[in-house]
Amino acid sequence: MQIAVTTPTGNVGRHVVATMVRTGVRPRVLLRDPARLDPAVRDEVDAVRVDQYDADTVAAATRDVDALFWVDPSTASPDPLADYARATSAVVRAVTENGIGRVVFQSSVGAEKRGGAGEIDGLALTETALDDTGVDVTHLRCGYFFTNLELQLDAVRAGHLQVVLPLDQPMAWVAPRDIAEVAVTRLLSAEWSGRCVQAVHGPADLTWSEVAEILTSATGRRIGVERVSDDAMRTQLGRAGMPDKMVEAVLGMSTGLRGDFVPEQPRTIHSTTPTTLAAWAYDHLRRRIEDAS
Repeated sequence: MQIAVTTPTGNVGRHVVATMVRTGVRPRVLLRDPARLDPAVRDEVDAVRVDQYDADTVAAATRDVDALFWVDPSTASPDPLADYARATSAVVRAVTENGIGRVVFQSSVGAEKRGGAGEIDGLALTETALDDTGVDVTHLRCGYFFTNLELQLDAVRAGHLQVVLPLDQPMAWVAPRDIAEVAVTRLLSAEWSGRCVQAVHGPADLTWSEVAEILTSATGRRIGVERVSDDAMRTQLGRAGMPDKMVEAVLGMSTGLRGDFVPEQPRTIHSTTPTTLAAWAYDHLRRRIEDAS
């Protein structure tokens, strides 16, 4: 069985690759720069240089592939939803042209809205496009990645996080490694077919207030969190150099999931994964903070 993995150096993809290797599978990994692969896995995979926005190279790289783990790549232009549309066109062509039997797609909680959730709308586009191909597909509706905190290392180190969500609004938080384990299980399992949605919610829904307490305990640093207005966050993102459409796409991932939003998939044994934020923060975030100091 030939399995292809996109974004094999990403927060989830690198764990997918390592888990595949441990199961005895030699995956085909698709990435822009094979030199970025972990040296430990370079001899265990078949690396193909691919631009996921280029439908020709994606189709060529996925010939003879039986199953595909697809992650829409990070946006590369001032118009993120246009980038998602390009990546979607590439995977749809690859699936249909090469007769790929099954796809596991890394989506997000909020994609079920099909609109009004900022950058998540791009994932919704990919979901619906893959559904239309008729391929056996599992959409992984993932919670908020623990690793998103690494994008705010300066704020974490300063002990002051700012968010636009209500501080008492719970949401799913998940470790990328747990997502990878679910993805590999789905890729290797023959017990499903058709269109499936698999939520990956982590071990617990957490409010931002609870997150601040957990991070304080795990890192040994007092970390607080403050709710700011949408306009204040919009200004911050703009000052950081984000183009206007990117600002709105990033902001929309929070504003679109406020209020009475409830994930389509409930928290059950099927959607709950084991790694806690406390364990991850102690093992990873604490070290990153110390390394950056």
